[in-house]
Amino acid sequence: MTISDSLTIHQLPGAPLGATVTMPSYTTDPSKLNEEDFAKLKKGLLTYSVLVVPNQADLPPESQYALTVRFDPSTSTQYGHDEKIFHSSLSVLAKDGKCVPRRPEVMMVGNGTFPAGHEGMKEFTLLHPSQSVFHKKTLTDEEIAQHHTRFYRWHIDAALYEFSPPVVTTLLGVIVPPKSEKQVITYEDSDERLEVSTGATAFASGKTAFDLLSDEDKQFALNTTVVYAPHPYIFIHEAKATSDGLTMVSEGKEMSLDELPKWEESKIKKLPMVWTNPITGNPHLQFHSCCVYKLVDNKTGKTIADLEKAREICHRLIRPAISPKYVYAHAWNKGDLCIFHNRGVIHSVTGEMPAEEKRLMHQCNVASGEDPI
Repeated sequence: MTISDSLTIHQLPGAPLGATVTMPSYTTDPSKLNEEDFAKLKKGLLTYSVLVVPNQADLPPESQYALTVRFDPSTSTQYGHDEKIFHSSLSVLAKDGKCVPRRPEVMMVGNGTFPAGHEGMKEFTLLHPSQSVFHKKTLTDEEIAQHHTRFYRWHIDAALYEFSPPVVTTLLGVIVPPKSEKQVITYEDSDERLEVSTGATAFASGKTAFDLLSDEDKQFALNTTVVYAPHPYIFIHEAKATSDGLTMVSEGKEMSLDELPKWEESKIKKLPMVWTNPITGNPHLQFHSCCVYKLVDNKTGKTIADLEKAREICHRLIRPAISPKYVYAHAWNKGDLCIFHNRGVIHSVTGEMPAEEKRLMHQCNVASGEDPI
């Protein structure tokens, strides 16, 4: 491949979304792109939703942070979540990662025990998220032996309380399982199957999700506000997810609002169900249905306050978009940097990993200064 004097972007062949990036000759660090090439990168991201920049294994956390915040002029210096709440033992996110000490907006996620020295850390252990602790109906030992896996939890990266959802997430593959390791996702409500590499990150387009709606459902979505629970990841910490990872099973296990950590009505997130892509103008169906609390009709003010009903509606609307033909499951190479439009896609971890399997990723997202519209 010839290295150009300027950045180039190529759509992934045969994939429902995504593109690859070839860096220009003047830098290997995407945070140091000139203004022209960065504008091209940003336009490519908002067009293709996921960009893959290979050969970034040595990208330092400082550069990953600088690149991430460059996409959003309104961005704060706040990691996408309140760190105290994120790491609360009551949160479903509690074990999801550890911060790089000198750049805490960069989170280390993965699987296995790593020796002292990585990014100034003492010896540390990461645990790959597993359906075995999060889903209501888990895979059997026999299914795991047959290399089955699940979408763990479809989501957007966002606190969904107090802080505005990040515009962009960057995810760097530092240590990854061999691409030759394959697992399969089966769909309980159909005969569909999706083969993925172990530890693949799955992406589904909010634009595709909107386009697949009926005309009636499009009008419903365009005129609906999603109200999220205060401290939503604590609110749902005793609940279990559906087998497709799209939402939670309603069994009355949610924490009552008066038992949650202190919260304020003004900090509850009330976001449109449809977000507009600022470059293409396309509507994207974007919500985190695991954390939904209520749905509100913008025209009439009518509220769907029944949690089970609100979840059922969200599940029905988004489910078609995670069918195999619409999912891009990124099979990681060491050094891949995935940049994804967190306001244009939902994504999910996949993969069943034994304790001895090593996986180490650097993830960065930073709360925006503005809510999506």
